[in-house]
Amino acid sequence: MHTVRSIGKDIPSLTIALKPIPSHLPLEELAELFRHPAYAEVLSIPVVDNGKPVGVISRHRFTDIYLKRYGRELYGKQPVGNFTNKLPLTVAYEQPLAEAAQHITGNMQLPLTEDFIITRNGQYLGIGFVMDLIKAMEMKMRADTDELDKAYSRLKSSQTALVQSEKMASLGQMVAGVAHEINTPLGYVQNNVSIGHELFGHMQGMFASYETLVDKMLDGRSSAEEVSTQIKQIAEMRDALNMNEMLGEMHGLMEDSLYGLGQISELVLNLKNFSRMDAATTDTVSLHDCIESALNIGRNVLKNKVEIVRQFGDIPAISCAPSQLNQVFLNLFTNAAQAIEVNGRLTIKTWQADDAAHIEIADTGKGIPAENLARIFDPFFTTKAIGEGTGLGLSITYQIIQQHGGDISVTSHVGEGTRFHIKLPIKIASARDAAQQLAA
Repeated sequence: MHTVRSIGKDIPSLTIALKPIPSHLPLEELAELFRHPAYAEVLSIPVVDNGKPVGVISRHRFTDIYLKRYGRELYGKQPVGNFTNKLPLTVAYEQPLAEAAQHITGNMQLPLTEDFIITRNGQYLGIGFVMDLIKAMEMKMRADTDELDKAYSRLKSSQTALVQSEKMASLGQMVAGVAHEINTPLGYVQNNVSIGHELFGHMQGMFASYETLVDKMLDGRSSAEEVSTQIKQIAEMRDALNMNEMLGEMHGLMEDSLYGLGQISELVLNLKNFSRMDAATTDTVSLHDCIESALNIGRNVLKNKVEIVRQFGDIPAISCAPSQLNQVFLNLFTNAAQAIEVNGRLTIKTWQADDAAHIEIADTGKGIPAENLARIFDPFFTTKAIGEGTGLGLSITYQIIQQHGGDISVTSHVGEGTRFHIKLPIKIASARDAAQQLAA
């Protein structure tokens, strides 16, 4: 039941006759629906009982639930009906287009997180797109006012950012960067092993010649001439191979290979820690370790153009969700790299004051205009082109810091750079209390 139908000759694709879900469906099954191609463009899925709509559940609401501490474990088995918006925007199929548009635009909330439901005689008929309704009204009325332009732009940005966020573009870029970083040491390890294999073959030939010499010397049937010939052959091989130089070269190859394997091991461990499934698990960790882990994961976007300056102070380990803080630091480091267009500096400073750990992350990038600075923590706000950012990174960063009982602020000047300041409490009663706070 995924066919597209029209309402009015000027409104193609206004409604999708989307198969609704029952209110008793477990919340954990909703993730698969949001990833299904048939649901790719919708912002929310209708919840229907006995043919009548009883609400909608949006991607935004679903993501908010699963960002909570132990969200998947606490809420995954509960029915979708517990989390639906029971007062969704509804339009009757018979309702005139202008009246429907007035009702929708007068009652919608920004940023846009839900579609609207279309009914016939109180029965669910399909899901409608606010964007399509606005565009239809523009075509029909031929009146493109400034206020309508602003509303349309905000709605389109919100809808596109939400759908793009589901594609996890940032995660894909991160994994691709790590793969590139692994390929570099893996390449010279492979090359070193190949050279070592060749040198080992030469050494095997030399050892075989020595064994032949010993056998001839112990064999009473071998003549002095045969022994002399074998000794001469070995001498020629030794002069040609230069054993001391060969052994030194093999030692260097092994040292380089062990260093490369260590780099690969470190990257894999950092990626494993960063992408842990138990992302909400609390632990007592060093913030410096979290910072270094994020720097390693983001190395591909930082190297060759960003100088890293560490000004680490003496701060104690704190009880936190390390996987979440890794995500915070990676978001800020990646944003800094993107803000530095050619070459620049990223300064990371830490210190302790007032029973709190302070982290300052400053870049020498292009800076943030004043009109955007107040909105950078808003969900789905982004100045990047479509496909380059979801507008969720800094919003998630803000939420994680808040859940840890901390605070994050930003100052920026165009052409000079941006500075983020994070404050995290050091004294947390226990890991259990921290877990309860993050789950709230």
